[in-house]
Amino acid sequence: MKLQRKNGLRASALGALAVTGALVLTACGSDDNTASTGGSGTKTSAASDISCEGAQGKLLASGSSAQKNAMDLWVKNYMAACSGVEINYKSSSSGEGIVAFNQGTVGFAGSDSALKPDEVAESKKICKSGQGIDLPMVGGPIAIGYNLPGVDDLVLDAPTIAKIFDSKIKKWNDPAIVKLNPGKNLPDKAVQAFHRSEDSGTTQNLGKYLGSTAKAEWPYEAEKKWPAPGGQAASGSSGVAAQVKQVDGAIGYFELSYATSQSIPTVSIDTGASAPVAATSENASKAIAAAKVKGTGKDLALEIDYATKAEGAYPIVLVTYEVVCDTGNKPETLSTVKSFLTYTSSDAGQKILADHGYAPIPTEIITKVRETVAGLK
Repeated sequence: MKLQRKNGLRASALGALAVTGALVLTACGSDDNTASTGGSGTKTSAASDISCEGAQGKLLASGSSAQKNAMDLWVKNYMAACSGVEINYKSSSSGEGIVAFNQGTVGFAGSDSALKPDEVAESKKICKSGQGIDLPMVGGPIAIGYNLPGVDDLVLDAPTIAKIFDSKIKKWNDPAIVKLNPGKNLPDKAVQAFHRSEDSGTTQNLGKYLGSTAKAEWPYEAEKKWPAPGGQAASGSSGVAAQVKQVDGAIGYFELSYATSQSIPTVSIDTGASAPVAATSENASKAIAAAKVKGTGKDLALEIDYATKAEGAYPIVLVTYEVVCDTGNKPETLSTVKSFLTYTSSDAGQKILADHGYAPIPTEIITKVRETVAGLK
């Protein structure tokens, strides 16, 4: 990735906050949690404002690898603030997280897709007096990363992306790619397309985008399991990113944070707007800010317009949810779940996202999340 793009990512983070209405970033040093009195019922430094009240013991959680980098930051900050509390988030996949939640083995699950009706019904066995609900916590672009030395600023559109991942486009100098990239020296090289090997909300969100914008080229339902023949599989977003980084001619999909951390160049999308749209936090925020709450009751699942042609709106986005019981959470972990999710949804928790390839959740939505977390029982 060119240095200009790297700098642009960081600069765009400030724009993302303005679009979503989140607080403006303050100095990077305020992300550190250096002061802690430790123990249950205490509060840490004003820089993080993490309340440890009632938190204790060990909290297990699992699910989405899309939010792994955000969760790593949150867990580090929270555990530094709350002495004696251990948060163990297993980054696996959205599908595995939901299964673990509905088996009652975790306090909350991370998922890149909202609960389906059958999953909600199953959750009622665990949430004895309630049901599982979706709390949007992390937003950001699903980047299409590629490995083509000498080819910068690659542009693709939805039909072309669909044909690539459906094994219909096999060479990088295919006429469809050449047409979108005039003047670029595209090699006569095989396309090596990588997808997720396990059930994944990231896969499902990519499928929603392709199904909304390239129906003729992508005849598959948007499911967590990869639907198309061919291609090569890797485990987790980290696995797909690692393969793209290593394999000449590779292309794959993963959250922007993985591309940023490994300097993997990403595709700009021709959406039909006046100019192709790059995968940045700011551009993803423009799409997420237009999302509508489709959940009922305390459920805050969002509906995203993947077919947007708004100027500067990056369309391949995901929102990662934390899945909890609205009522009926386990008494031994309830206080810790509330304490931790109160931090992740706070101004302090949200403002660290943009620096790491994510987009903060818009103010009007994250405010509802905070209210819901406070009322968990």
